[in-house]
Amino acid sequence: MRPESPNPPRTTVAVITRNRRDSVLRTLDRLAALPERPPVVVVDNGSTDATADAVRAHPVGAHVVEAGHNTGALGRNLAVRHATTPYVAFSDDDSWWAPGALDTAADLFDAHPRLGLLAARTLVGPETHEDPLNRVLADSPLPPAHDLPGRPVLGFLACAAVARRAAFLEAGGYHRVLFFGGEETLLAYDLAARGWGVTYAPSVTAHHHPDPATRPGRSAVQRRNALLTAWLRRPVTVALRGTAHLAAAAARGERDAATALRGVLVRLPAALNAREPLPAGIESAARLLDRAPS
Repeated sequence: MRPESPNPPRTTVAVITRNRRDSVLRTLDRLAALPERPPVVVVDNGSTDATADAVRAHPVGAHVVEAGHNTGALGRNLAVRHATTPYVAFSDDDSWWAPGALDTAADLFDAHPRLGLLAARTLVGPETHEDPLNRVLADSPLPPAHDLPGRPVLGFLACAAVARRAAFLEAGGYHRVLFFGGEETLLAYDLAARGWGVTYAPSVTAHHHPDPATRPGRSAVQRRNALLTAWLRRPVTVALRGTAHLAAAAARGERDAATALRGVLVRLPAALNAREPLPAGIESAARLLDRAPS
């Protein structure tokens, strides 16, 4: 067991994993070495490779939550509910935080009571390349807010974000309709709709070492969830236009489009049942981002 930090922890690190024991143990090694000594909650999404036992034996002293099945991104909701600190930093089993990053993030939250979630600067792989999303977030066309640090955004990378626990829970966390893949935008919408700020803070750094192997079906899931997000929160005209574009792509035989469309149709009744259009001001921000160069 690690020695406790002399100061009460402000930030818990929440990790979700499934059947990636070696990878999650590497992440825990990095978290154990952080000067902040954060408490760690690991949600095991139904692993069959003894991940939970290995995590319990790790000296980081993580609190392990066994979901019993694959909960996808909803595992992060479980982790947040088990956290006891005011802030929660998210890692996947292939990402971790730079030394000092969690204290920097906590200081920003302490100083800005309306800040609900911050997106960190993400460095990828051993070469620490800038994730392309860093530039997209830094170039957000949304105007600065006097009571928020960084640049307002309506998107982030889930494994490189820190949230105010109360704001995350108020917004409902990650949505069950999406399950996993491209789930971040919907949470950003839901936070902003409740008055919480979502910003990009490049002074906070996360490291991401994704498996270089391709993940079959990922593109289809992301396209599915982008359209489901529109049906959940955007005007019907926006959702219908997106559906027409995806249907046309499927008709042309575009890769993954038909799979994505089928996935949308299966989940559409649940999405319509949970539909809550964005407030006018947040919808205007979303439209501004729609028009921004990709």
